Amino acid sequence: MTRSRSRLANEAWESLLTAHASLMKRFGAEPIWDEVSMREYDVLYTLSKHDGPMRLYELGRGVLLSQPALSRLVERLVDRGLVERTADPADGRGVRLALTAAGRERQHRVGGRHAVDVARAVTAALTDEEMRQLEAIGRKLAAQGEPQPPRPNRQEATL
Repeated sequence: MTRSRSRLANEAWESLLTAHASLMKRFGAEPIWDEVSMREYDVLYTLSKHDGPMRLYELGRGVLLSQPALSRLVERLVDRGLVERTADPADGRGVRLALTAAGRERQHRVGGRHAVDVARAVTAALTDEEMRQLEAIGRKLAAQGEPQPPRPNRQEATL
């Protein structure tokens, strides 16, 4: 019996989530999280990928935390000297976030060990071609999650 396209999509999604949960448990059990938690590392990593300071809402797009939880976590990272707040030059009321030198060093140190664990797990399960396919599929799906500009309704489009 063939699966409907909808059922196939949902089973593919469930498989992706199950793989993510399984791997995250495996990575979480590694003895590298003594300096920062996995969630703290996620914030440090997201900040490290950005060219300069970023607003909290921009940071929130790259991590899987609610805005209140992210605010509290950032506060703890600021208190520990790993993240700094700077005034937003474009908006005097706004604040931008960036890694401190200590935060960048911590992210590199923990990230190097984490990268070894990720490479070990992924290369043990996938061929090089499968890794390229997974990367392409992941990027394609991630692009679908990006906020899209509102579509004009048909009436507005004809005006």
